[in-house]
Amino acid sequence: MNVTLDKINATTGKLAVSVEEGDYKDKVTAELKKIRRDANIPGFRKGTVPMSIVEKRFRKQATSDVINQVVYDAVVKYLTDNKLDILGEPLPVNVTELDLDKQTDYTFEYELGFAPEVKVEINKELHLPYYRIEVTPEMMEEQDKALTGRFGTQETIETYADRALIKGNIRELGKEEGFIEKENVIVAPWTFKNVEQAAKFEGAKAGDKIVYNPFTAAEGNTAELAAMLSVTREEAEELKGDFELTINEITGLKPAEHNEEFFKHAFGPECTTEEQYQEALKKSIEAQLLPNSASLFEHQTRETLMKDYGNFELPVEFLKKWLVRRNPEQLNAENIDEEFSKAEPSMKWEIISGRIAAQLEVKVTEEDMLRFATHAAARQFAQYGMANLDEAILKNYAESLLKDQNNRRYIAEQVSNANLFEAIGNAATIDDHTISLDEFKKLAGAE
Repeated sequence: MNVTLDKINATTGKLAVSVEEGDYKDKVTAELKKIRRDANIPGFRKGTVPMSIVEKRFRKQATSDVINQVVYDAVVKYLTDNKLDILGEPLPVNVTELDLDKQTDYTFEYELGFAPEVKVEINKELHLPYYRIEVTPEMMEEQDKALTGRFGTQETIETYADRALIKGNIRELGKEEGFIEKENVIVAPWTFKNVEQAAKFEGAKAGDKIVYNPFTAAEGNTAELAAMLSVTREEAEELKGDFELTINEITGLKPAEHNEEFFKHAFGPECTTEEQYQEALKKSIEAQLLPNSASLFEHQTRETLMKDYGNFELPVEFLKKWLVRRNPEQLNAENIDEEFSKAEPSMKWEIISGRIAAQLEVKVTEEDMLRFATHAAARQFAQYGMANLDEAILKNYAESLLKDQNNRRYIAEQVSNANLFEAIGNAATIDDHTISLDEFKKLAGAE
């Protein structure tokens, strides 16, 4: 067997693999013996089929399969032994069916696209900005309101307030007969889509009669209208007029008081004082804002590195051909130019980031994966009000996430990306800035 490389230019080449009968004959014989051992052919016990019948029925297919495998192994070995850094995959030239009746020797050609030589150096001479969002008293107040509300209690209140529930009797107006009338219906004005209808309940008290239009309040949404009036969707489709609500009771949320019990509920058993609560509250907000800072850092860093190192040539025509063959249902000769222009920046970044990962020895460990999955589980549970769960519960849930291959692939990508930018941050010089939320939004918007 002979493998030769014709390097056309810096980015493309052709690989030729010449195969003679001696390169594959013994392997074909071994494959036919395996087929004879395993084949189920009517009229013969397993393993007793005459070799002449096996050869007659299976030799061509076995020979074709063996030759393809031999050639594939030769290509991989050549690329590995010669440390050729290629993009995509080798593309076969002139794919045709083998003429096994007339030929024994064959030559296969493959197009190659070479990865460009890009030298990326990340060190302390590289200055990168990192923007943190300032935690303001308003943020602290808003977060405190959310926490005291989460751990608060429901109680009867005198006057309607935000997020209160109203229990009362409703009656459809404008009809002498066949009107809707229901008792002890629950109405939540703060959920109304129409603010003018919601405003009618401001300052309302038990015993008051409020005339409002549910159809307008729900902006015509039949499902919401049916839920609001406790009727079927079919009935709701006919209800567009005013209703009168006689208020029986108003139930509102009494926020939790700042005491040791509340502090522990909010941030765990170690948080017992107002000072510890305020510190934990601030750290909690900082943690919520951190992903925004990290996202902007990654975006700006990527743009900087692409500008510094992204001016290199790709084997464009080869990559276009490879992409079309890889995605024939989505890509073709008519749209590949446009689609490639969209994909090119990502291709260049993949090359640059790969060089950086090699230089900084960025790795993804199973421990990294489990840690990420555990944090993801904690965030997911927290969305449903289940904070401060036992670590064993979170770990078990995280391990179950990693068993799913789709989840595992996604987590691996996220961890790899996070580890890459963490390594860049450690290797470069970070210029830390704390700015207001408005300034951050402007900066992020400009980027």
